[in-house]
Amino acid sequence: MNKYENHLAPSWKLKLLFDGDCPFCKREIAWMAKRNKNGYLAFEDIVSPDFDPASYGLTKEEVMGVIHGVLYDGRIIKKVEVFIEAYRLLGFGWLVAPLSWPVIHSIANIAYEIFARYRVPFGNFLGARSCRAGSCSISKNK
Repeated sequence: MNKYENHLAPSWKLKLLFDGDCPFCKREIAWMAKRNKNGYLAFEDIVSPDFDPASYGLTKEEVMGVIHGVLYDGRIIKKVEVFIEAYRLLGFGWLVAPLSWPVIHSIANIAYEIFARYRVPFGNFLGARSCRAGSCSISKNK
């Protein structure tokens, strides 16, 4: 890192903090990366040994619980808002526009929370067993 790097605006507009050991997450990120022709999205694997959630003001439990995104200005977004922004930047905003409507947005966030909590057992049920022990879920004990 050079001494000017912190003062430069990133080339991306949204960085997705994703669970690289989660089969569903990896599939979605691969789909997005393939369509990220303009480079507006960046991706950071939260299970990488180099990942430090504290650098974003977050905890491991927070980032493992639901998807988070970092906007170019440093603001953090999470849950369905991450997908709305990512799809918008990929040119698919029309596809997720209804998720921005207040009632649908609330319902979608609740549904996403349930999915995120059970993504590992659901993935295992469907035969996607690529998560390492404990890496795709958070402990209930704090």
